[in-house]
Amino acid sequence: MAKFLKHVGKHGDRKVAIVFRQVPGEEHMCLLVYTELLNQNIHDPIMKCIESDVGQTSENLGEALDRSYTQDGRQILQVLHREGMLKRVQTSSIVMTPMPNQHIRLNELNDMLNEMTKGAEAVKKMAEMDASRGLQDPKDVAKRKRGESTVNMPAANPSALANNDLASNLRAQAAKMAAEAKGLLAESDRLSNEAAIMEGAFTQSKPKAKKPKQAVVVPEPIVEAVVTKAKKPRKTTVAG
Repeated sequence: MAKFLKHVGKHGDRKVAIVFRQVPGEEHMCLLVYTELLNQNIHDPIMKCIESDVGQTSENLGEALDRSYTQDGRQILQVLHREGMLKRVQTSSIVMTPMPNQHIRLNELNDMLNEMTKGAEAVKKMAEMDASRGLQDPKDVAKRKRGESTVNMPAANPSALANNDLASNLRAQAAKMAAEAKGLLAESDRLSNEAAIMEGAFTQSKPKAKKPKQAVVVPEPIVEAVVTKAKKPRKTTVAG
């Protein structure tokens, strides 16, 4: 039975090994090496690397070649790069041949693998988010603080958890705003009381203006005209 092999295909009639399925920034291009043009010193180690578990589990063959060596002890990927053996070719012109009776163009294979990768990443991310929500469920945290058990709880609905989280956030914001408003009112009352005390102290310490004394009008004394009769002088009698 023929063995399934990744990373192998044809460019026209020439056998190739796909070192990188896509070139970064140029996803319609790939990097490959024409295996039939390699000398035995490089050809045999490359084929051995392709057939190995490391080669078959690597997303790109280049990752495995970077850890593999030629027969004279050189790093294969560096040798291919330095000696100009890596060729940039359009993915649509490459036919992958994982088995003799199976053929698929590299651009189509890339699309399939990329979609699978996106799907796997999405599933993993959702699982991590669900796990994170479960660990941080406010109800469970409150119950643990009260010493209550959270075992045998029904599975949480992600949308319900999202709504609960949103509601909790809104309640927290409302409580914060209420506390701030209470503090502002208390501060307002304090300032008003201080202003009243200061005004009272100022009124008491301010000297009162003295009222001008009213002039006492003393009535002039009534002088009564006293008519005094003039007394006649006594006559002096001369004794004879």
